[in-house]
Amino acid sequence: MNPAAAGGVPYRVPPEPSRWPSITLAAVVHAGLLLFLWAGVSWQNTEPVAVEAEIWDMKVQSAAPPPPQAVAAPEPAPEPPPPAPKVSQPKVEEPSPPKPPDIALERAKLKAEKLKAEKLRQQEEKKQEEKKLAEEKAREKARELAEKKLEEKKLEEKKAAEKKAKAKKEAAEQKALKDMRDAEMRHILGAVGTTGSAQKATAPRRDNGYLASITSKIKSTTSYLGNTDLPGNPRAVFRIEELPTGEIISVKMIKSSGVPGFDEAVEKGIIKSSPLPKKKDGTVERSLEIAFSMKDLD
Repeated sequence: MNPAAAGGVPYRVPPEPSRWPSITLAAVVHAGLLLFLWAGVSWQNTEPVAVEAEIWDMKVQSAAPPPPQAVAAPEPAPEPPPPAPKVSQPKVEEPSPPKPPDIALERAKLKAEKLKAEKLRQQEEKKQEEKKLAEEKAREKARELAEKKLEEKKLEEKKAAEKKAKAKKEAAEQKALKDMRDAEMRHILGAVGTTGSAQKATAPRRDNGYLASITSKIKSTTSYLGNTDLPGNPRAVFRIEELPTGEIISVKMIKSSGVPGFDEAVEKGIIKSSPLPKKKDGTVERSLEIAFSMKDLD
């Protein structure tokens, strides 16, 4: 019969005991054991006491009893060596840590470097521009010099051509004058043997109006800038050869006035006055002698 049923009280299973007290006890025991082992190992590591032993010969030992063995006293532990003297090491100053860069200072430095680089660039550009201008001026000067030489050459060629043409013209005029003189000489020779009255009849009569018109024209083309207030009245005489058309072939001074400047001015005036005026009948005198006084030009 179930006692629980007999008593009327239901049976209960007792609870299982907790495991934590057992685990704690085991941990404490193991910790004590470990502590005991550590203490034993530390005690056995102490320095052992030195023991001395003597060896005796057995034969000698049998003859006489060995003396009582004395226990050697432990040698004192060696004294530790004196500490080495401390050597003072020089104190090395540690470098101070770099200061953080100043942003404003760095910006100013960069700006100064940029300005310097820009200035150098501008200077280099200026040098290149000046060099370019100098080269351009040199080329321009060389071109002007070449053009000038070309112009001078053309002018010399023109002068040479004019001189050649003038020489050719003078040769033609000299030839015409020579032909005219030859014709007049033949005419004169053809009149040889006639009476003097006939020669006088054929000789040209002097036409004062004709000479006055020639003198007036020559005076208008003559320019003398020298001093005319000279004692007396210097007078120059020229011989003029002209063609039937009135064009002057040659001018030759027969008598000088004594003033070279005046003689040259009158000669140039005669040449400029070509062609000379004709007579009323349209004829001219092939050879004339014209006299000019300095006072006549006033």
